Amino acid sequence: MEYIKQPWPWYISGPLIALVMYLLLKQGKDFGMSNNLRTMCTVLGAGKSSSFFRFDWKTQSWNLLVVLGTAIGGFIAHYFLSDGAAAQINAKSVADLKELGIIDQLQGYLPKSIFIFNGSWFQFLILSIGGLLIGFGTRYAGGCSSGHAISGLSNFQLPSLIAVIGFFIGGIIMVHFLFPLIFA
Repeated sequence: MEYIKQPWPWYISGPLIALVMYLLLKQGKDFGMSNNLRTMCTVLGAGKSSSFFRFDWKTQSWNLLVVLGTAIGGFIAHYFLSDGAAAQINAKSVADLKELGIIDQLQGYLPKSIFIFNGSWFQFLILSIGGLLIGFGTRYAGGCSSGHAISGLSNFQLPSLIAVIGFFIGGIIMVHFLFPLIFA
């Protein structure tokens, strides 16, 4: 049980992800979490106002089960399989985040100063604008970063390769140039 409570090394988790992708590809399925938003909107009747949501959502019902399993698995992992230790992040990264005032104390995987809403307008704007950009970017790029990196690249899709390169470039620009301006 102690082994399960610790982060798994890449040489175990990586092949497990590859196995899941192989099994999905063998069944002709395209994996992607962001596709579920379209499916849920279709189930709720969005097809009445937009042709984008007019498709047979039942063909994607298996992917809704993936979302449900992810939520249940995350709950179980957090409350029953976690030792509560802080994430193992590079010491220089932690020092840089503390200097920017992002991390006051490191617990879990999310800096509480950003992700736990404290009522400030600045935090509200950052979370709202970030959410809109992520939502728009996900739709514009045809999927989220993990969907392109895991599913798209395993299908040898050139648009996914371009998207993943763009995600990395965007991440580098954000962390090294925009973060210091926003949180200075």
